[in-house]
Amino acid sequence: MVQLTETAMSKVREIMDTQEPKPAGLRISVVGGGCSGFSYSMAFENTPGMLDKTYDFSGLQLFIDQASLLYLDGVKVDYVESMEGSGFKFENPNVKSTCGCGSSFSA
Repeated sequence: MVQLTETAMSKVREIMDTQEPKPAGLRISVVGGGCSGFSYSMAFENTPGMLDKTYDFSGLQLFIDQASLLYLDGVKVDYVESMEGSGFKFENPNVKSTCGCGSSFSA
């Protein structure tokens, strides 16, 4: 199961409201890359893929492909603002290590 905090849902909705046409939902995926092997990707989509797992967070649709689901089980997505910047933060219990910059991980 994937979790989105209230703060993350609010920020996603805020960004979606600026898109024209308004997308149907948010895709979160794990892609190859970065110095540790994998990184997270977020993109707005108009329709889910045929094999996607779809979550509904109070009307906010979240799409995850089957391959990414293996790495995202139990992940919690938050939106944080700090002196160092702002952005989406992934707390993933499946991660074995992260790179020094924190933008990629290994599982």
